Amino acid sequence: MKINIISNRRNELLKRNEIIFSVIHERAPTPSRIEVRRELARILRVDVERVYVRKVESVTGASMTMGEAHVYDSEEHAKQIEPEHIIMRNSPQTKEK
Repeated sequence: MKINIISNRRNELLKRNEIIFSVIHERAPTPSRIEVRRELARILRVDVERVYVRKVESVTGASMTMGEAHVYDSEEHAKQIEPEHIIMRNSPQTKEK
């Protein structure tokens, strides 16, 4: 999996960077949000708790996925602004017994 950052725009009002990226994943299935989130955090050298992947869409007929993510200045600020369903999608799922 190789991530290319296409656009990195600063939103000063919401204290975040809005990132558009592409993921090349030849001979592999579309990566999960959690994997993309970890890799973006590593590339941007930020804590994974500040990164929220908003959208991930596979490109038909290609081994490529386009996506959108927000990287906040602080974890607390992110939890105040991001909708609950986005926070849940970016959390590792645990199986209930």
